[in-house]
Amino acid sequence: MIDAFIGIMFITLALIAPASEQATGTPSGARTPVLVELFTSEGCSSCPPADALLQKLDQQPLTGADVIVLSEHVDYWNHLGWRDPYSAHLYTERQDDYSRRFGLASVYTPQMVVDGNAQCLGSDAHEVQNAIATAARGGKQPVRIPSAAFDGQGDVTLDVETSPLAGSAHGAAADVYVALALNQADSRVTSGENAGRRLTHVAVVQSLVRIGAVARTQAFAKRVTVKLAHPSDSRDLRIIAFVQETGTGRVLGAIERRVGK
Repeated sequence: MIDAFIGIMFITLALIAPASEQATGTPSGARTPVLVELFTSEGCSSCPPADALLQKLDQQPLTGADVIVLSEHVDYWNHLGWRDPYSAHLYTERQDDYSRRFGLASVYTPQMVVDGNAQCLGSDAHEVQNAIATAARGGKQPVRIPSAAFDGQGDVTLDVETSPLAGSAHGAAADVYVALALNQADSRVTSGENAGRRLTHVAVVQSLVRIGAVARTQAFAKRVTVKLAHPSDSRDLRIIAFVQETGTGRVLGAIERRVGK
């Protein structure tokens, strides 16, 4: 039975999507998808409050916003006494890109980036909620994940679709990304600034890949295979697809599908 369960599963995600989701990609009731990225580290003593805030945002919808969260663990704290098991240099590079776009003197943790268009201290609930409310007032590019398949060995194959770019986009094309994230994760930290603490996280990114680009003149539809960093976690995942403007970093649309145990 266990082998059969871990074997190839096909999940038609459209069947588990909220019934209220419309063809526009924005749920009824005027809730607009807003992508919130937290750059964090288990080696940073200032990060646990931001991790807790991200969990609240994940569990408590804000008026007008369908908040989609990602926890991206940077690696530049790893040499200071504790190696964050969820960290990767890819997320440090992504934060570096944001830092340059925002004109910051340096990167820092915890940092939240809202829809690629605003940034603030990751533990400042007031500033984060204001940024989300502002982002939710704009229109969004519809993004769809019609289906996904898990092979039990760490590969996730999924279909991603989006319409041609809307007139509000600045460039002729925008990048399409897929992220695979653990619904829940935790660590017992034995050294470093958080020594002796048990830390919990939500939406911990395990894979983040650019899968192509969408243009103004043609819809985007692609089947891709993304590999999980930790294949054993493939039954407790969320899948996020989003469209991000090249250069500005502004998130034009996003969607999330959860696959729980």
